Amino acid sequence: MLIKSFFTNSIGTLVSRVFGFIRDMLSASILGANIYSDIFFVAFKFPNLFRRIFAEGAFTQSFIPSFIKTPRKALFTYTIFIRFFLFLILFSLIVTLFSEFFAKIIAFGFDEETVALSAPFVAINFYYLPLIFCVTLFGSLLQYKHHFAVSAFSTALLNIGMIGALLLYQGYDKKTIVYALSYGVLVGGLLQVISHLIALKQDNFCKFFALGFKHRHKRDSALEVSNKSFNRSFWHSIIGNSTPQIVSFVDTTLASFLVTGSISYLYYGNRIFQLPLALFAIALTTGIFPKITRLLKANNEEEASRLLTQGFWVLAFLLTTSTLGGYMLSHEIVWLLFEHGSFSKEDTQMTGFVLAMYMIGLIPFGLAKLFSLWLYAGMRQKEAAIIAMYSLASNLIFSFALIKPMGAAGLALAGSLSAFVLLFFTLRSFGLSKFFAILYSKKTLILVALLLVEWGILSYVKELIHGYL
Repeated sequence: MLIKSFFTNSIGTLVSRVFGFIRDMLSASILGANIYSDIFFVAFKFPNLFRRIFAEGAFTQSFIPSFIKTPRKALFTYTIFIRFFLFLILFSLIVTLFSEFFAKIIAFGFDEETVALSAPFVAINFYYLPLIFCVTLFGSLLQYKHHFAVSAFSTALLNIGMIGALLLYQGYDKKTIVYALSYGVLVGGLLQVISHLIALKQDNFCKFFALGFKHRHKRDSALEVSNKSFNRSFWHSIIGNSTPQIVSFVDTTLASFLVTGSISYLYYGNRIFQLPLALFAIALTTGIFPKITRLLKANNEEEASRLLTQGFWVLAFLLTTSTLGGYMLSHEIVWLLFEHGSFSKEDTQMTGFVLAMYMIGLIPFGLAKLFSLWLYAGMRQKEAAIIAMYSLASNLIFSFALIKPMGAAGLALAGSLSAFVLLFFTLRSFGLSKFFAILYSKKTLILVALLLVEWGILSYVKELIHGYL
């Protein structure tokens, strides 16, 4: 179960990220790191913030436990779908009407002319949010059936939409390219929704929605209890799961006060950092969360602990080796991926420094993601939310302390330091004694030995690359 779901999610995520890197390489080559790339990344930041909150935690980790418990599954699902979808459509319309205001919120350091230039792109990109909500809800239903492939692979469709836009409009002026990219986001979102609808039909969930629509006016105590349980856990889950995304959002806002290109340096560095985080931590936790929830609901804590321990050691080996490799070869990775066309050698140096600072936080972010499952599966969302607030507050303190001496790299380091705060309090809630019991294993010595060998190999590879350059 663990291995199958993990590899399904990992392979799907890898395919999606490969297309994502192709998209980023094209963006770096065609747009470079300048005011137009900054404008697009600002415009995409708002919907992408909510996408990560929805798709990588808050909604799914609240919906699945409530869905498992409720005896009114069809009606509960239909009620949640209609409520959220209509709200997000209305919210998107409000963003369209007041797009300059929302653009100013995201990039507070932009001047009035740049804000006005960004506003229409903010409005266009925001319509991706209702689409990704549909994808997230549909994906949660498929996860309940242990069907992970469609959700894992579908992100590639978003990247394909954006790649198509870049290739079709690469000869145009940069403003037109940003328009094309924005509409490419919506095309990719529609493709994601369609792919999930096909999978839902194959699993007979379309009839499930039809049944919910048929009985939409029925209300009873069981449904009310389910709705209240979901509402209570959802708002706590938003706070608990959104720390990395809010940190990224804050980074973009603060970076708008720095030199031109800083937002792009953070974006490209964070994109590389997100690869191992999504490929390993998010893929694994997505796969085992429904199972752990079922086990805890059945009071089978021993089996749930065993599954969590297996997940820990898988992540421990993958995240530590990724951290060491990403940190030591940060400049070389950015050079290989992005130093083409409009992306200069100076852009590579700055982005490489940012990436190195991000990589410091990979292990704590990934492990916090894993151990927070225990809290969410046990309906302890409020506790997770309080922990997230500690981490967010520490990030703000670190950001203001490091932005002046280190620039964009200081913002990346501040996020990594706040990840250690997040992990500490998460482990304290999980149980420090239980965590150290997991660490008390021969696998710890094997991991240390593996890292020493990797360090030697990477040092040699780094020298070879520098000799070639």
